[in-house]
Amino acid sequence: MLREPSRDPAREPATAGANGPSVEVLGVSKRFGGSSAEVVAVDDVSLAVSRGEFFALLGPSGCGKTTLLRLIAGLEAPSRGALRIAGRDVTHLPAHRRPVHLVFQHYALFPHLTVAENVAFGLRYQDLPRGARASRIAEAVALVRLEGLEGRRTHEISGGQRQRVALARALVLKPQVLLLDEPLAALDRRLRQQMQGELKALQRNLGITFLFVTHDQEEALAMSDRVAVMSRGRVEQLGSPAEVYERPETPFVAEFLGAENLVTATIEGTGGALLLRLPSGAGIPLPPHGLNGPSSCHPLAPGETVRCAIRPERLRLAAPGAAADGPGFPVTLEERVYQGASTTWVVRDAAGARFVVAEPSGGPHPISAGWRHGDSAHLCWDPRHTVLLRDE
Repeated sequence: MLREPSRDPAREPATAGANGPSVEVLGVSKRFGGSSAEVVAVDDVSLAVSRGEFFALLGPSGCGKTTLLRLIAGLEAPSRGALRIAGRDVTHLPAHRRPVHLVFQHYALFPHLTVAENVAFGLRYQDLPRGARASRIAEAVALVRLEGLEGRRTHEISGGQRQRVALARALVLKPQVLLLDEPLAALDRRLRQQMQGELKALQRNLGITFLFVTHDQEEALAMSDRVAVMSRGRVEQLGSPAEVYERPETPFVAEFLGAENLVTATIEGTGGALLLRLPSGAGIPLPPHGLNGPSSCHPLAPGETVRCAIRPERLRLAAPGAAADGPGFPVTLEERVYQGASTTWVVRDAAGARFVVAEPSGGPHPISAGWRHGDSAHLCWDPRHTVLLRDE
């Protein structure tokens, strides 16, 4: 476990505008290549990260999240826009003069140096007395619980310990903002989950702003205060983990965060008796307050075509003729995948539309244990869990 130090306000970095944003990205774009083969890696991104916030940039490979992190770090120069840290314009400030530190995905440790020498590397450029320097190194090593390993070289310690050395090397410089480029990607699943909790506890107790890049949805949801979901160089949605997961605004965000069931339906009815008519002919009544999602504030008109998302864990399967949890329609079972804590079912309706259902193991539907490929079932869900999506 990483040590959870007590908060010491005197040790926290002083910032201009302490109550303002820690990081501001203002209309930033980054283009690579010439006019004939130009690649837009970051496309007019604006966002603000609060002081002391754990902020995640989430998206698939090539979405621009690492380029944006490098722009904030000063390792790349923006083609357009401005960057501020603690209220100060750093757009044209070199990397070594910015109050940030970047922890790389592969740690970038020096194999010929010991743990203590790696941690101390950045202090070479700071005019510190020898005693203060030694104290800073010892404090950083203790924060990540590497006491006793100071004399070892990095090939003599585990992957998790190497990750802690990279963290200590960053923390010893007392940055205002810590930038992390998928630092847990090289760890196995169990160690990665352990380090997620430890990183979050360390950030909370130090009060440093963490800006974290990851392609792992579970990691972003588990660790961050807010998430910016990126695609094709743009921020598709920005919000709390619960907001982006429960109320995705676009088909991309819905699919990337695991809503495998995207449904096209037509609005039918009048007044408070509206329903979704699926291509199979099945009708799903709408709740009185309408659908969740970014477009739910506008009146739904009969005849309007909408796109909706329903998460696999919100769907339920029942035996034909059995009492169901809500309105639904008949489906045919196509595939069953047992995953320990849950079972995933793939089913199709009368129109051939594919639905994915996640059923907890030992859950309230034990009858499904005997179902086989080709069997019939009844698919249903609570209409409140239908999320209306915005066109991309």
